[in-house]
Amino acid sequence: MGHTPVLLQECIDGLHIKPDGVYVDGTFGCGGHALEIVKRLETGRLIAIDRDSDAIKNAGDHMSAHSEKITYVNDNFRDIPEMLDKLGVDLVDGMLFDLGVSSPQLDVIERGFSYMHETRLDMRMDSREKLTAYEIVNTWQEEDLKRIFYEYGEERYSAFIAQAIVRKREKNPIETTFDLNAIIVSSIPAAARREAQHPSKRCYQALRIATNDELGSIKDMLASAPYRVRSGGRVCVISFHSLEDRLVKTAFASMASGCICPKDFPVCVCGMKPVLRLITKKPISPDVFETDQNPRSRSAKLRIAERI
Repeated sequence: MGHTPVLLQECIDGLHIKPDGVYVDGTFGCGGHALEIVKRLETGRLIAIDRDSDAIKNAGDHMSAHSEKITYVNDNFRDIPEMLDKLGVDLVDGMLFDLGVSSPQLDVIERGFSYMHETRLDMRMDSREKLTAYEIVNTWQEEDLKRIFYEYGEERYSAFIAQAIVRKREKNPIETTFDLNAIIVSSIPAAARREAQHPSKRCYQALRIATNDELGSIKDMLASAPYRVRSGGRVCVISFHSLEDRLVKTAFASMASGCICPKDFPVCVCGMKPVLRLITKKPISPDVFETDQNPRSRSAKLRIAERI
């Protein structure tokens, strides 16, 4: 398979898989988590979702032995309620979401996700979408570029980088990853260029998030998906940076508390009841062995909640 799924055993344990259950893998990717889920199903079913059509097309031989138990859906997990309605599924027994970019998307040079290889700026997880990183870099206003670099990438030199991009594109379009790298490097102080991580890392994260509306998709999923899990079923979410984890933490906490009345109200008047029970008060992180074997797992955090 050439892919190492992150926090695999922790996810499988967290889902409490029933042999006759129906499960959703909202981020199928290379199928690492999906394979371990479907192996544990007897009469059950796995709904494998990915917005990247290549992920569905490339579901390899390792999945074919279980094909009768898998339904593939090429769509964005933000629309899970609509997907389940189309499949005639009311409630499922568990859902798993492995957020962020997948290894093949990073490794396939032509996708334009990586600052390590020269190719045209793209970064679309779904090639059917129109918005690309090229369009953002070459057409968005300076203030918008500054905002996404700062908010989505936590880039402290966002203003200088946005200004340099606009100045450069007035002469010629910024076509490739290396064109963008050169602008970023030239816009930051020499000390920042010597930091352990690549100077472009934060801006590329920001562009990827903006291109794919990742945070919007996560918000929509968190607002709706748990309601399609039956009582006792689990929702497991792996995040890879603070923006994602904050959304998951906040949504889970809100759905676990129920009441939204001000604290000084003597009685509840909103009538909202808890929907989830928190299984992980603090997120689960990979151990040293996993991070040594799979460096991409280092920033992973797993949160688990159970439907009441």
